[in-house]
Amino acid sequence: MVTLWPLCLHINWELPSAHALEKTKYPNSDIYLDKFDSQYHFSCQFTADLIAMNHTDFIITSTFQEIAGSKDSVGQYESHIAFTLPDLYRVVHGIDVFDPKFNIVSPGADMTVYFPYTETDKRLTAFHSEIEELLYSDVENDEHKFVLKDRNKPIIFSMARLDRVKNMTGLVEMYGKNAHLKDLANLVIVAGDHGKESKDREEQAEFKRMYSLIEEYKLKGHIRWISAQMNRVRNGELYRYICDTKGAFVQPAFYEAFGLTVIEAMTCGLPTIATCHGGPAEIIVNGVSGLHIDPYHSDKAADILVNFFEKCSEDPSYWDKMSEGGLKRIYEKYTWKLYSERLMTLTGVYGFWKYVSNLERRETRRYLEMFYALKYRSLAAAVPLAVDGESSDN
Repeated sequence: MVTLWPLCLHINWELPSAHALEKTKYPNSDIYLDKFDSQYHFSCQFTADLIAMNHTDFIITSTFQEIAGSKDSVGQYESHIAFTLPDLYRVVHGIDVFDPKFNIVSPGADMTVYFPYTETDKRLTAFHSEIEELLYSDVENDEHKFVLKDRNKPIIFSMARLDRVKNMTGLVEMYGKNAHLKDLANLVIVAGDHGKESKDREEQAEFKRMYSLIEEYKLKGHIRWISAQMNRVRNGELYRYICDTKGAFVQPAFYEAFGLTVIEAMTCGLPTIATCHGGPAEIIVNGVSGLHIDPYHSDKAADILVNFFEKCSEDPSYWDKMSEGGLKRIYEKYTWKLYSERLMTLTGVYGFWKYVSNLERRETRRYLEMFYALKYRSLAAAVPLAVDGESSDN
């Protein structure tokens, strides 16, 4: 899916919302443009991103790694400094990641919905019968497939879109390959929609691969596959119910721009084990408020999960320690109260700065208008429009 930026080139004060720039999610998508462009229209998207990020007055991201990455990875914005789109153009200085217009304001989860499992007086016990049906019912239908044999095991829980980057099938394969992990815990995934045939080719491929992996590794009795859940309030209680099983939340994405489900799980007190690529690497302090895994090394990732559940079995206080560490991290950095305070402060600072500096960036704006007319307009015209009621690969 391509999101075209609203390129309003004559607005005096601009603050665009940029979530999940695609360039770092698909490695080498610029070099192998011919391979990807017909499906994802990256040439149009990267051009729109370049224009928008340079035209805006200031940019707010959720984490530092989105701007400048880490010692081991390139940041989302940093990846636009220099790159080539074969047969289109070459970027030699696409963005200055040290520009003071870049700032970090990390969001949180709605604490009226996502709150610690220990707050028993607030627990939504009315949902428990529905959640038990969702997790343990012997019936297979459009909402849940496959039946868990041993409900006394803790649950490895994951919830995400069913696409290649989110790597839900990778989690199933990781789980299926490790016999000891299957003995230690059940796997519950929430992804896709069993009751509706997807028209997205990538999701169709992931559906087929999921069924194939479940058969290949004989996971019936060990896995529960639930359709996407849209009730946020019940989802909050679902996280807390997984806490009651002394389970863990796993986020196995190849790249996660921020990781809102990671924040939700940690806010509910559910120990969280997440990808080291993207936002979760910054949200989680490894070994203190959760654990990192590398989805590109699935055997090692499975060993980390095995080690976690073995430690919890030997010493139940270890689970409590990881739960409390996650909650402490949330209260320190990832709440909407902190977000709103920081955002209001930045608004005042930038308002004053713009007033006293009379910063126009006139030369940059003229160049961007030229780039828009000569390159972006024709690329945008080539992107097919979505049809109501249909999903598209574009």
